[in-house]
Amino acid sequence: MIPSYSDHAANERTFLAWIRTGIAIIAFGFVMEKFNLFLVAVAATASPQIAARVERLAGPFGRYDGLALMIVGILLIVVSTVRFLRTERRIADQAIYTSGSGRAEVVLAAVLALLAGAFCIYIVVA
Repeated sequence: MIPSYSDHAANERTFLAWIRTGIAIIAFGFVMEKFNLFLVAVAATASPQIAARVERLAGPFGRYDGLALMIVGILLIVVSTVRFLRTERRIADQAIYTSGSGRAEVVLAAVLALLAGAFCIYIVVA
């Protein structure tokens, strides 16, 4: 029997949940990037009135929103991998550790909240 098996299994389940979340954020960023390309193609073939509205929607912010989400997803995967490996070492060490401050989670949550708010504002304004 593996010592502290339930702790190791819980750590792995948490790691896999973070990986799934990171992949979902990357996929959403990819979809947004492809949708922006679609908007640019529509603007090129549409009437001048429709093209002006579509170009505002696919403006400078629209060019980087998908890329920003892809980068955030990659950072989420990197941070979760580091935390997984650190927790694995701590479980195997059997020493008593105090819990972390959770600063990384707060920063990532704040970045995602700011991006989501910026996207909402941009959609309403455009």
